[in-house]
Amino acid sequence: MTPRLWAAVALGGLVVALLVAAAVLVPWHRPPAPRADQLAALRDLPAQQVSRGRAFHSALRPGSYGGLLVGLAVALVLGLTPLGSKLVTSVGKPFGDHWVARAVLGGLAVVLVAELVTLPFAAWRHTILVRYGLSTQTWGGWAVDVLKSYAVSAVIAAVALLGFYTVTRLAPRWWWAFGAAGAAALVVLLSFIVPVLVEPVFNKFTPMEPGPLRTELMSLAERDGVPVRDVLVADASRRTRAVNAYVSGLGPTRRIVVYDTLLREAPPAEVASVVAHELGHAKDRDVFTGTLIGALGAAAAVVALYLLGGWGWLLRAAGVDSMGEPRALALMIAVVSVVGLLSSPVQSLVSRRVEARADAHALTLTGDPATFEAMQRRLSTVNLGDPDPPRWEYLYSASHPSTVERMAAARAYARGAR
Repeated sequence: MTPRLWAAVALGGLVVALLVAAAVLVPWHRPPAPRADQLAALRDLPAQQVSRGRAFHSALRPGSYGGLLVGLAVALVLGLTPLGSKLVTSVGKPFGDHWVARAVLGGLAVVLVAELVTLPFAAWRHTILVRYGLSTQTWGGWAVDVLKSYAVSAVIAAVALLGFYTVTRLAPRWWWAFGAAGAAALVVLLSFIVPVLVEPVFNKFTPMEPGPLRTELMSLAERDGVPVRDVLVADASRRTRAVNAYVSGLGPTRRIVVYDTLLREAPPAEVASVVAHELGHAKDRDVFTGTLIGALGAAAAVVALYLLGGWGWLLRAAGVDSMGEPRALALMIAVVSVVGLLSSPVQSLVSRRVEARADAHALTLTGDPATFEAMQRRLSTVNLGDPDPPRWEYLYSASHPSTVERMAAARAYARGAR
């Protein structure tokens, strides 16, 4: 068989594996959260809190969706016209037009253009966060975080681009196979190194002081059968008033991380309720599920890009000869951007199902639906959530069940427990 035929077979196999993994590992059955309970919960929330949360999200929407559309437009202009390939070529010329300069510096230049065009929308978002009192950052602190984010992304992208285009040069007919394996391996590697190397770039973590709360959290993890190395406190208050907690890392690097804002805003029982939810992710191996699905998706994307290279009209529009050359990077980004936009509702649905299962786990582990519901009220109040967002936005981008859904789930659990 020809390489293209092998690639088509491999893509079919990867898609089947992806569907099987999603069918088996994603909790498609959600815990009950009757709409009647949701409406009752909405009525129980203070009207001022609901109005403020909705006003906050209304203020965010123009910048959020404007940035999304402008970013997509820039990706399409660079990818579906010769502009992207010319940009890569111009960046490589001062370095003798060497393929490494094209691959790494040219690729980073394409990404940087898209980032700079959408930067005003990110700044707009920051002004909204400051206006509503959710952000505690000055413009200087915000700019430093933006630069840190760019730097981290640039390092990861440079490694990925150098590896990918090395493969395309060494195996011009079979790069899709090695590239798919490399993309999957990179997703797995990032799952391990991000908690250890990337998170400390943005936050300072200190061990929680010995005391009743730390003892309770460690006991909760032990009772749940989730080994954790430590309980850390993140200095989130230097950038936000939002509250949160999470379980980070895999195996020997796993630790419970609690925002210092959560410790200030919530009583210990509610902190334990949030941590119980996060332990549910570890208990049900949600990081493993996300990593596996992400690795299969990344591998499938590389093979699909190779097959798209057979569409002559697409290559001609981008002004390139092959999908495996550095000048085609803008075309790749354009294709990935479109696929990401179209797949967002599916990704959001999967995320909501996973989060709903973690909520059910927290309710079972603590056996305290009243505290769970109180914590959801607090999260919505402090984090300025819209407790019952518009249906279209919920279906397209909501990664978690709404506040009223989570409160309704707690009430349904309480009835079942009784």
